[in-house]
Amino acid sequence: MRKLAIGAAAALTATTLSVPSAHAAQSSPDLAKLVTVKDIKRHLENLQTIADYNGGNRAAGQAGFTVSTRYVVSQLKKAGFEPTVQNFDFDYFQERSPAVFGQVAPDKVDYKTGADFSTYQYSGSGDVTAGAAAVDTPAANTDGDSGCQAGDFASFPKGSIALIQRGGCDFALKASNAKAAGAVAVVIYQKPTVEDGPVGGTLGGPTTLPVVGPTYKVGSELVKLANAGGLKLHIKTDTLNEKRKANNVIAETGHGRSDNVVVVGAHLDSVDAGPGINDNGSGTSTLLAIAQKVNKLGKKGLKNKIRFAWWGAEEEGLLGSEHYVASLSAAQKSKIALNLNFDMTASPNGVRGVYNGSDPTAPHGSAAIQKIFNDYYAKRKLPTVPSEFNGRSDYGPFLEAGIPAGGIDTGAEGIKTAAEAKLFGGQAGKPYDACYHAKCDRITNINWGLLDTNADGVAFAVQTFAKSTLPVNGEALSAGRSYAKPAPTAPLYRGSHLVR
Repeated sequence: MRKLAIGAAAALTATTLSVPSAHAAQSSPDLAKLVTVKDIKRHLENLQTIADYNGGNRAAGQAGFTVSTRYVVSQLKKAGFEPTVQNFDFDYFQERSPAVFGQVAPDKVDYKTGADFSTYQYSGSGDVTAGAAAVDTPAANTDGDSGCQAGDFASFPKGSIALIQRGGCDFALKASNAKAAGAVAVVIYQKPTVEDGPVGGTLGGPTTLPVVGPTYKVGSELVKLANAGGLKLHIKTDTLNEKRKANNVIAETGHGRSDNVVVVGAHLDSVDAGPGINDNGSGTSTLLAIAQKVNKLGKKGLKNKIRFAWWGAEEEGLLGSEHYVASLSAAQKSKIALNLNFDMTASPNGVRGVYNGSDPTAPHGSAAIQKIFNDYYAKRKLPTVPSEFNGRSDYGPFLEAGIPAGGIDTGAEGIKTAAEAKLFGGQAGKPYDACYHAKCDRITNINWGLLDTNADGVAFAVQTFAKSTLPVNGEALSAGRSYAKPAPTAPLYRGSHLVR
């Protein structure tokens, strides 16, 4: 899941322009009124039960996800859909026991997992005690590109542990270069230009070396000791890397243009640590409740097909949505008018974040989607804030394909500002969701008031675009869309995990 943008105070107010009546959702029937919090709550309670009886989570590759898939399919069939389950293989990762990381010499120091360091996703298993050497340490207070080139390891002593600062390229490339140079383990520590904390990153796929990510404070201290000579470290990781299966669930309306499809998605999986009721049971359940009522719009209200998607293995790196988009031909992609994504819509200390489609790198039409949401909430005198459009959730593969995208989220591990607390209530200086990726992300972690108004916005947008996509694509799609990717220095994500 993704962070919210922190912008100027002026950016915190919603625009006040009206949605043109030519493409506004009609009041009769009103999909936002048809879908109730009671409908959504029932699904959330059922997802909680599924997790409770299946190991405490609904993570891809585990029993809770399989049962969650069957639940969504059964509910869609009851609503008259003919859902498709799209299977795919993925690299499954699990940390089987807590990692160990510490100094053996010149002093004995044990670092705390979660506070001082974390294990990279797809790290290999190992128990290593060896000397450590710093690799191409950047100048003070700069990010640099430590370990990004094979030449950075020209003088690296084989059999040592590599100390590499984050920045400049993917973590996977740093680890690969270190392995090629003869490293027996890799420490990729935080860079100084971000809030210090362990690096919660992914290597993108399995590696055989143990790889951990300490804070900048720990990492920079280790570099000084390594340069002074005599630093010896102990790293122990106990991980599982293997191929497993996951799936997407796809269902679309019978009515509507098949050459101007609106794809509406939410990820179905949780992390291994907990049941994921806000992340992303909230988005999953909202979409399911809307799908069960959408056909009441009838042929006149469904001018464009609505294709609902529940993505698998988002938490492993957007794998379900990436698989889906990659499986489409160029002709099939050209028939998708836009993508709406809903990932965490009920954060307990949350805000009403609307994806910042006005970002100049976004495909044309994304700003129009943002305006649809902002105008809707402005009419209801409900504030919105722009949410960072960085590809961290399942809209990312659609952006890469040049397809306009948008949506709502309420915040993850980011910290609520004083300006946001003034607009939305809650506590400034505290996370939007203190239970993000944790065991406590249960039904008690839901902000029901925020969920209610967000569900209204989701339903409104679905109904609006089911009737017309005029402001997004002129309703006449053209071939050869292109998307300007973010600048190389921007943080990149694979699902909830940084890749560099």
